[in-house]
Amino acid sequence: MSKGYRPYLPDQDLLLPPSLQEWLPEGHLVYFVSDVVDQLDLSAVHAVYGEEKRGQPPYDPRLMIKLLVYGYCSGVFSSRRIQKRLQEDIPFRVLAAGNDPDFRTISDFRKIHIATLQNLFEQVLEMALESGAVKLGRVSVDGTKVKANASKHKAMSYGRMQEKQKQLKEEVKQLLQQAEAADEEEDRRHGNKRGDELPDELRRRETRLAKIKMAKKVVEQRAREKAAAAGKDATAAKKAKPGEKDQYNFTDPESRIMKGGDGFVQGYNAQAAVEAERGLIVGQLVTEAANDKEQLEPMVEAIEQQSGQRPGAILADTGYCSEENLKRLQSSEQPERKIEGYIATGKQKHDERRAPCKRGPLPKGATLVERMRRKLQTKAGKAIYAARKCVVEPVFGQIKQARGFRQFLLRGKAKVQGEWALVCLTHNILRLFATQ
Repeated sequence: MSKGYRPYLPDQDLLLPPSLQEWLPEGHLVYFVSDVVDQLDLSAVHAVYGEEKRGQPPYDPRLMIKLLVYGYCSGVFSSRRIQKRLQEDIPFRVLAAGNDPDFRTISDFRKIHIATLQNLFEQVLEMALESGAVKLGRVSVDGTKVKANASKHKAMSYGRMQEKQKQLKEEVKQLLQQAEAADEEEDRRHGNKRGDELPDELRRRETRLAKIKMAKKVVEQRAREKAAAAGKDATAAKKAKPGEKDQYNFTDPESRIMKGGDGFVQGYNAQAAVEAERGLIVGQLVTEAANDKEQLEPMVEAIEQQSGQRPGAILADTGYCSEENLKRLQSSEQPERKIEGYIATGKQKHDERRAPCKRGPLPKGATLVERMRRKLQTKAGKAIYAARKCVVEPVFGQIKQARGFRQFLLRGKAKVQGEWALVCLTHNILRLFATQ
């Protein structure tokens, strides 16, 4: 007699409808996400809908936020992929509780409420800090280049704009002459038309010419603003001209071409500050500046605003090192407002060992950078700074490699800032879930 098998009846119906919640283990991430979102203040989202009575009722904001947060936690960022998971995956179906929003609804909700989603980062961070009674001590700061929702091949340099503008002007002039010369023939062949319609080719060139003119104005305005920020007087700033290689992207004008780990990308510089005790992101922002030199002070302000605490010490790589930055960390008249800095003063090769601390006092005229270099050569300074790469760099690895977030879905700095806040929010939720 052959061995028997357990019953397998795929066409047999269930006597009672099953509860989807029974199909997931009790400690599943989806329940944690649901509980966290239920505790958030969503009044800003509700205010958007107000007393509007027209049309079909919208989906509950708690549902939509739970779908986005769980999607970003599990590496599902696209609204189309979220809709697909709603049809196929138990966790998403448990969150939806019988609802089935389509991808356009999910995408529009994210765009409309992106500023509110940024505020939710602060609410989740507050919950995390209070639950662990975390007091900010040493905080590691770093930035990573994230690709924008735009191709670098859609960017044009200022020098190329000038060349292309001259070329298009000449082509438009020639086409106008051809159109004028062909009027009589057009009237003869198409008597029911005016005969002066612009050819499609001419309309295309005029449209491109208008876009390039607009792009030139934007790049020129950036150059004037940059000169004014550098401290030049109003007259000099007004006369400032962009460099030949200054870029403008026609898909996402606020993004920039930046050098990242994988070469040059059209993207943004995403900044994050991570505390060492639990690996929480306690401050985040997005900038279009490829260089980190000017991001230290904004990051300190972001940490203080978003976490409600001022860090005791800042650990950062050489990209943040400058005489001005080190001066700002120690510039406060109140001792409790001063921040201890551990900032690398130069790049170190992979096999290179830091020189031991020299004996004797520093020269009287030593700069702050020279003092920082000596500080990091001490045994204590070297040990403290060595912890930086074990705190902040794994966070970017988890976001970009483990969860696969390598490109923003939204365009424009304001929306990208909101999306980065959503990414950091979900990182903190995952850290809370792992340490509960």
